[in-house]
Amino acid sequence: MDAKDFLRMYAYDSWANRECLAAMRAAASVSPETLGRLAHILSAQKLWLERILQQPQTLPVWPTATIENCTALAAENASSWQNYLQRLANRFTPGSLDDTVEYHNTKGETWSSRVEDILTHVLFHSAYHRGQIALQMRAAGAEPAHTDFIHAVRQGFLE
Repeated sequence: MDAKDFLRMYAYDSWANRECLAAMRAAASVSPETLGRLAHILSAQKLWLERILQQPQTLPVWPTATIENCTALAAENASSWQNYLQRLANRFTPGSLDDTVEYHNTKGETWSSRVEDILTHVLFHSAYHRGQIALQMRAAGAEPAHTDFIHAVRQGFLE
Protein backbone atom coordinates (compact mmCIF):
# COMPACT_ATOMS: atom_id res chain seq x y z
CA MET A 1 0.00 0.00 0.00
CA ASP A 2 1.05 3.58 -0.48
CA ALA A 3 0.00 6.79 1.25
CA LYS A 4 -2.90 7.30 -1.19
CA ASP A 5 -4.26 3.85 -0.30
CA PHE A 6 -4.03 4.77 3.36
CA LEU A 7 -5.99 7.97 2.66
CA ARG A 8 -8.89 5.82 1.48
CA MET A 9 -8.61 3.41 4.40
CA TYR A 10 -8.54 6.27 6.90
CA ALA A 11 -11.58 7.83 5.20
CA TYR A 12 -13.34 4.50 5.80
CA ASP A 13 -12.15 4.44 9.40
CA SER A 14 -13.45 7.96 10.00
CA TRP A 15 -16.80 7.04 8.46
CA ALA A 16 -17.01 3.90 10.65
CA ASN A 17 -16.29 5.94 13.79
CA ARG A 18 -19.05 8.41 12.85
CA GLU A 19 -21.45 5.49 12.25
CA CYS A 20 -20.64 4.10 15.72
CA LEU A 21 -21.31 7.49 17.25
CA ALA A 22 -24.62 7.77 15.40
CA ALA A 23 -25.70 4.32 16.60
CA MET A 24 -24.78 5.24 20.17
CA ARG A 25 -26.79 8.46 19.94
CA ALA A 26 -29.78 6.52 18.59
CA ALA A 27 -29.65 3.92 21.37
CA ALA A 28 -31.86 4.36 24.43
CA SER A 29 -28.71 4.06 26.52
CA VAL A 30 -25.11 3.03 26.09
CA SER A 31 -23.05 1.50 28.88
CA PRO A 32 -20.02 3.37 30.16
CA GLU A 33 -17.92 0.37 29.07
CA THR A 34 -19.19 0.63 25.49
CA LEU A 35 -18.63 4.37 25.31
CA GLY A 36 -15.24 3.90 26.96
CA ARG A 37 -14.23 1.47 24.23
CA LEU A 38 -15.00 4.09 21.55
CA ALA A 39 -13.11 6.71 23.56
CA HIS A 40 -10.19 4.26 23.66
CA ILE A 41 -10.26 3.85 19.87
CA LEU A 42 -10.16 7.60 19.36
CA SER A 43 -7.54 8.24 22.02
CA ALA A 44 -5.29 5.52 20.58
CA GLN A 45 -5.66 6.98 17.10
CA LYS A 46 -4.54 10.36 18.39
CA LEU A 47 -1.69 8.79 20.36
CA TRP A 48 -0.29 6.95 17.35
CA LEU A 49 -0.29 10.10 15.23
CA GLU A 50 1.44 11.94 18.07
CA ARG A 51 4.07 9.19 18.11
CA ILE A 52 4.61 9.44 14.35
CA LEU A 53 4.94 13.22 14.62
CA GLN A 54 7.20 12.88 17.68
CA GLN A 55 4.79 14.88 19.84
CA PRO A 56 4.02 14.28 23.51
CA GLN A 57 1.00 12.14 24.41
CA THR A 58 -1.97 14.37 25.22
CA LEU A 59 -4.64 11.84 26.25
CA PRO A 60 -4.74 8.70 28.37
CA VAL A 61 -5.14 5.48 26.41
CA TRP A 62 -8.42 4.67 28.20
CA PRO A 63 -10.01 8.09 28.80
CA THR A 64 -13.36 8.79 30.37
CA ALA A 65 -15.47 10.59 27.77
CA THR A 66 -18.96 11.59 26.74
CA ILE A 67 -20.49 11.08 23.32
CA GLU A 68 -19.89 14.78 22.72
CA ASN A 69 -16.17 14.42 23.63
CA CYS A 70 -15.91 11.43 21.31
CA THR A 71 -17.64 13.28 18.48
CA ALA A 72 -15.20 16.17 18.77
CA LEU A 73 -12.17 13.87 18.98
CA ALA A 74 -13.38 11.78 16.02
CA ALA A 75 -13.61 14.94 13.90
CA GLU A 76 -10.20 16.15 15.08
CA ASN A 77 -8.61 12.76 14.35
CA ALA A 78 -10.19 12.53 10.90
CA SER A 79 -8.80 15.92 9.94
CA SER A 80 -5.38 15.33 11.48
CA TRP A 81 -4.90 11.93 9.85
CA GLN A 82 -6.13 13.19 6.49
CA ASN A 83 -3.74 16.15 6.64
CA TYR A 84 -0.80 13.95 7.59
CA LEU A 85 -1.53 11.31 4.94
CA GLN A 86 -2.18 13.92 2.25
CA ARG A 87 1.17 15.58 2.99
CA LEU A 88 2.84 12.16 2.92
CA ALA A 89 1.14 11.21 -0.37
CA ASN A 90 2.12 14.51 -1.98
CA ARG A 91 5.60 14.43 -0.46
CA PHE A 92 4.96 17.77 1.28
CA THR A 93 6.32 16.32 4.48
CA PRO A 94 9.65 14.62 5.02
CA GLY A 95 9.49 10.89 5.46
CA SER A 96 7.96 7.81 3.99
CA LEU A 97 6.02 4.72 4.93
CA ASP A 98 9.32 2.92 5.45
CA ASP A 99 10.56 5.39 8.07
CA THR A 100 11.01 4.08 11.59
CA VAL A 101 9.37 5.81 14.55
CA GLU A 102 11.01 5.54 17.96
CA TYR A 103 8.61 5.84 20.91
CA HIS A 104 7.82 4.71 24.43
CA ASN A 105 4.67 2.70 25.01
CA THR A 106 2.36 3.35 27.95
CA LYS A 107 4.50 1.01 30.11
CA GLY A 108 7.57 3.14 29.39
CA GLU A 109 9.17 0.52 27.15
CA THR A 110 11.17 1.76 24.15
CA TRP A 111 10.04 0.52 20.75
CA SER A 112 10.48 1.35 17.11
CA SER A 113 8.00 0.63 14.33
CA ARG A 114 7.72 1.41 10.65
CA VAL A 115 5.18 4.11 9.75
CA GLU A 116 3.37 1.66 7.45
CA ASP A 117 3.02 -0.84 10.31
CA ILE A 118 1.67 1.84 12.64
CA LEU A 119 -0.87 2.98 10.04
CA THR A 120 -2.03 -0.60 9.54
CA HIS A 121 -2.17 -1.24 13.28
CA VAL A 122 -4.37 1.81 13.88
CA LEU A 123 -6.88 0.57 11.30
CA PHE A 124 -7.01 -3.00 12.61
CA HIS A 125 -7.10 -1.87 16.25
CA SER A 126 -10.08 0.36 15.53
CA ALA A 127 -11.96 -2.32 13.60
CA TYR A 128 -11.34 -4.85 16.37
CA HIS A 129 -12.79 -2.59 19.04
CA ARG A 130 -15.71 -1.46 16.85
CA GLY A 131 -16.62 -5.16 16.60
CA GLN A 132 -16.62 -5.36 20.40
CA ILE A 133 -18.80 -2.25 20.54
CA ALA A 134 -21.28 -3.86 18.14
CA LEU A 135 -21.46 -6.99 20.32
CA GLN A 136 -21.96 -4.92 23.47
CA MET A 137 -24.69 -2.83 21.89
CA ARG A 138 -26.53 -5.85 20.50
CA ALA A 139 -26.32 -7.62 23.88
CA ALA A 140 -27.89 -4.54 25.47
CA GLY A 141 -30.76 -4.61 22.95
CA ALA A 142 -29.51 -1.71 20.83
CA GLU A 143 -28.85 -1.69 17.10
CA PRO A 144 -25.12 -1.37 16.41
CA ALA A 145 -23.65 0.49 13.48
CA HIS A 146 -23.13 -1.42 10.24
CA THR A 147 -19.48 -0.56 9.64
CA ASP A 148 -18.36 -3.22 7.16
CA PHE A 149 -15.94 -1.79 4.61
CA ILE A 150 -17.86 -3.25 1.68
CA HIS A 151 -21.06 -1.61 2.97
CA ALA A 152 -19.30 1.77 2.92
CA VAL A 153 -18.15 1.15 -0.65
CA ARG A 154 -21.54 -0.12 -1.89
CA GLN A 155 -23.34 2.84 -0.37
CA GLY A 156 -20.94 5.31 -2.01
CA PHE A 157 -19.48 6.58 1.25
CA LEU A 158 -15.95 6.18 -0.11
CA GLU A 159 -14.41 7.36 -3.35
